[in-house]
Order: sequence, then structure tokens, then C-alpha cells
Amino acid sequence: MTAQPENYPLLETIGTPADLRSLPISKLVELATELRQFLIHSVSTRGGHFAAGLGTVELTIALHYVFNTPYDRLVWDVGHQAYPHKVLTGRRDQLHTIKQDRGLAPFPSRSESEYDTFGVGHSSTSISAALGMAVAAAQRGEDRRAVAIIGDGALTAGMAFEALNHAGSLPTDLLIVLNDNDMSISENVGALSNYLARALSGRMYSHLRESGKKVLRQMPTVWELARRSEEHLKGMVLPGTLFEEMGFNYIGPIDGHDVKALVSTLRNLQKLRGPQFLHVVTRKGKGYAPAEADPIKWHGPGPFDPASGLIFKEASTGPTYSQIFGKWLCDMAERDPTIVGITPAMREGSGLVEFSKRFPERYYDVAIAEQHAVTFAAGMAAEGLKPVVAIYSTFLQRAYDQLIHDVALQNLPVIFAVDRAGLVGSDGATHQGSYDLTFLRCIPNMVIMAPTDENECRQMLYTATALSSPSAVRYPRGTGPGVPVVDDMTAIPVGRGQIRREGRSGLGILVFGTLLESARKIAEKLDATLVNMRFVKPLDEKLVLLMAARHRAIITIEENAIIGGAGAGVGELLTAEGVLLPLHHIGIPDRFIEHGSRDTCLAAAGLDLAGLTANIETWWAMQTPERVRSVRSV
Repeated sequence: MTAQPENYPLLETIGTPADLRSLPISKLVELATELRQFLIHSVSTRGGHFAAGLGTVELTIALHYVFNTPYDRLVWDVGHQAYPHKVLTGRRDQLHTIKQDRGLAPFPSRSESEYDTFGVGHSSTSISAALGMAVAAAQRGEDRRAVAIIGDGALTAGMAFEALNHAGSLPTDLLIVLNDNDMSISENVGALSNYLARALSGRMYSHLRESGKKVLRQMPTVWELARRSEEHLKGMVLPGTLFEEMGFNYIGPIDGHDVKALVSTLRNLQKLRGPQFLHVVTRKGKGYAPAEADPIKWHGPGPFDPASGLIFKEASTGPTYSQIFGKWLCDMAERDPTIVGITPAMREGSGLVEFSKRFPERYYDVAIAEQHAVTFAAGMAAEGLKPVVAIYSTFLQRAYDQLIHDVALQNLPVIFAVDRAGLVGSDGATHQGSYDLTFLRCIPNMVIMAPTDENECRQMLYTATALSSPSAVRYPRGTGPGVPVVDDMTAIPVGRGQIRREGRSGLGILVFGTLLESARKIAEKLDATLVNMRFVKPLDEKLVLLMAARHRAIITIEENAIIGGAGAGVGELLTAEGVLLPLHHIGIPDRFIEHGSRDTCLAAAGLDLAGLTANIETWWAMQTPERVRSVRSV
């Protein structure tokens, strides 16, 4: 599929931003209309990030129109809003492949285009990266500009403020554009967000203030009194005070959908030196009524009908693991008044919508602040509450220090519901949950559980509530194998695995997590013993040693990085016990797995049924009795 000239005659002429800059400014409004319609049509065919990009059409055009990209550096925060950027930088005809296997990356990627100056995927990194680029340009004597485009949702994260604090203290030429649409993925929360929504978006206040200046300047004595009063009062009412006090020259707020005003303002800012801050107010989903009305629903829809706004849903094969978690949390909250739910701005994705409605006084969305979420939970646990932190595996990485120092070191019973563990698919390398077993397993006091199906997930979550130490239950994106979920909840003996199949071939397969169903088919084919290990930590040492004593070779399988993962724990145990036998670890290889469907990502890692079968059969064929005897005799 390519852009059609009869539908997008002006957009079709734009191959690079240089082509854009050759247009008269009078054509930019028309271009914005075409670009917005192209986005609606293109994303509707395959799905993808949607509402955020619709809101940044005019801003993207203006930035590339004014700045000499790619020489000047644009750094997009997260990248949900970067689809217009991809279209204007030579990737228009590939946009329909975005997030697909071997298609365009879901976020800006340095390996994809020279216009993608910094790879992103997690929020709140743009200011730090752009500042680094600006400092590098200054040291090299290059007159290039660096621009960070960050949303008000991403601005709630501590890293953004660390970067603002540093940038404002330097004379470096840096422009920060705040794209204020009063949204992140879920609704923004917190005092800062409320302040931005009220004060920073105060168009009426800004108009009255500027009009008042024009009048008062004609009365010098009154004007001077008003100016001095404003200096004292602006900390309470003036939009730019926060950023001005941090060392920035604040401009705004201005209409982010007035492309001509944006161009004029950016041209003025381009001439200024030092740290600059432009506040732009936009509407998420702009130009498509269903997305404007419900930007959360339209954040990342699947394929849809542009005319009716109907999103085509895939046939459901059962509840997702996120839904299993959400129902469990509601059930537990009914039983136990000390249960609280915490999420860092991922209410919908983590399955917390129903909990937030039924138990609003025990639901806490802390915004995009993973570090705070974990220490906040630790404080609750220290006072006798039972906090459950619902967090994606990839986002838990951002709170590692807090996980160790504030939770595990103090042995506080915080429960981590680690969603999107393993390979997630279309969001790609930045969002794959490849490392949680590795980085959790080395932390003292942690209990780590890896359910193999929906019901086991529910029972493990319940098990976590009975523990007096921190725990993590990790589960993948999407649905499970279809095992019925039992309403009754029973604690699983901690550190106990279970043999699912007794084999006679001499091969033992130990599985950690949801690849058990594929392993079962292979075990039946090879007449191998199959074990559902269930606990990564504490490891069922007795069962592992029993398997080693009764089998000629052992294979471990997990949907986690091989290096340092659950299988490595098995190897460490056998080595410590002086047990020598052929041992083969299967997991995510030592490379980043890029975007595609979950199935294609599993295949890329060799973790689909075909890949697992080929790997296991090849390795097992080499384990002759003679070779095994030679290994044991070492």
C-alpha cells in the first residue's frame, strides 16, 4: 500500500523534510489536513499508536519546517506521537508496516533513519538525551540545535526533572517543547499534572494577562506596581514560573494546532541562545472524532473502520493474564481490607480498570514514576498494608534500585504482579520482558513465581499474599493455554515444583513458566520427564537433584534471557552439589528481539514449538550414553 496522489497530492511531494521546507507557509495547513487523513487511513489497516500522533501533526510539520533536520536534532519522548515524523522523513509508504515483522519500528530508532536521532520506547528520556546532544555540539563548535519534544504525561517522571534541573543551569542552546494534551496513556494524575492542566493550559489567563500589559504600559506608575506585584504573585498563578525558576526562558502556552503560529514562534526561538521552553497545547486524537472523545481507547487500537470508528477485535480465546490478575485483585480486596493496588500510569494495560472503580480509595496511579511506585509501596508495607504493584516487566527495570534497597533489603512484603514478562511482540525490543528473572533472582529475600497457566497464576498471586517477604509473580502478555480458573484460592507450597509427566528416555525437561504446553508436546514425542518448576526462587532443590540422579541429561526452558536466568540457577545448584551431567539451557538468546507479532518474536528467539523441537531433538541426539559417561567422569 502506498500513499495515493489523488488523495494526498501535497503529501505525495514530500519525500524528505527538505521538500517540506520548499513549500510556502500558506501550504502547511493543507499539508496538515492531508497528513492527518493519511494517518487515519494507514493506521486503520493494521492498527498502531494513533491518538498521540494525530495530536502532533501541526507541531511535527512546524519543527521540520523551521529546523534543518537531520543536522538539527529532534528527540521525541517515548515515540507514541512520532508517526507524523516518520511520514515526513521518507517512510510514508512503509507506515502500514509499522510494528509488523520486518516492518517499521514502533518507535524512533537510530538504525532505521538518520532523522531518528535517539532510540526511545520508555518515557521521560528526551530532555537528558537532547541536552547531551546540545553539549556535544557546543564542545565541537557546531551550530546545530537540539530539540526535545516531551508530553505532559512524561513530564511527571523524576528523570525529566533531573534533566530540567541540569539543563537550566547550563548556557547550552536547548529547546524543550512541552506537548500538553493533558494525557499520557491513562489519564494524567498528580499535583503537577493538575497544575499543568489548569495553569499551563490557561488560554484565558494568558490572554487577559497580555491584554492587561498593553493597557497598563500606558500608565507607567501603575505598570511598575503591577510588574512588581506579579513578580511576587507569579509563583501562585503564572504558567511559566516553574520553568523560569529552573533557568529556562518560557514561551507559551500557544495553540499546537495553529501551524503558522508554531512556525513563527519556533523561528523566533531558533534565534535565541541558552535553554528555551516552549509550551504547546494540543488535543490528543485531533481530527478524528472517536479518538478525540476517547483518547485512551484510541491510544493504540487494532485495525478499525475509519468511517464508523469500529475497532475490529480479534476473536477471544479466553481471559488474558492481565484480566486474570484484575479479577484476582478485586476478589482479594473484598476479603482483605489491607490490600491496595498501585500502578505507574498503566491502569488499562495492567487490568486495573475494574479495581479502580470498585475500590477507588485503595487504588493508586502514581503517574509515570516507577521508582516512586516501588518505594511508595514499601512505605505502605512498612505500616502493615499489603501493596500490590502492577507493573510491566520492562518498566520494573526502571525501579531496580528501589526494588533492592527499599523493598528487599528491608524484607517488606510487597507483591509485584509482573505483567508482559517474556516476549511481548509489536512494541519491540524496548518493551520485551526479557530480563526480570535474571535481575530478580539475584536479590536476597525475593520469592519469584512463574505460573504455567491461568489458574496457576491466580493461585500464585494468592500465595504471595501469605508471605512475609517480597514476591513477584511474572506472567506474559495475552491469553494462556485455556486452563479453567478456579474461584477458590489455595496457597501453593513455596519452593515446590511438580512432575507433570514421567518419561523413560533418560531426558528431563524443567520448565519455568508458560512454555510448558509446547514442552509437553516435545516430552511426549521423546518420552521425556516433564517438570513444572513453578518457583524460580526458592528453587526446588530436592526435585532438581532427584531429576539429575534419575536422568542422563537435563534441559531447562524459560521465556527469559538465558544468561543469569532460571536455568542458570539449576546449573549453579548442580555445580555446588558436585553433580555432573549434560545440561542445556533454552531461553531468550543474547540479542535484542525486535518487533513483530508475539508468535514471530517467539520464533525469532527459537522459543516457538518448531524452534524448541529442533533445538531439543538436535541436542538430545548428541547425548549418547558414551558421552554422558564421559561427562560424569570429568
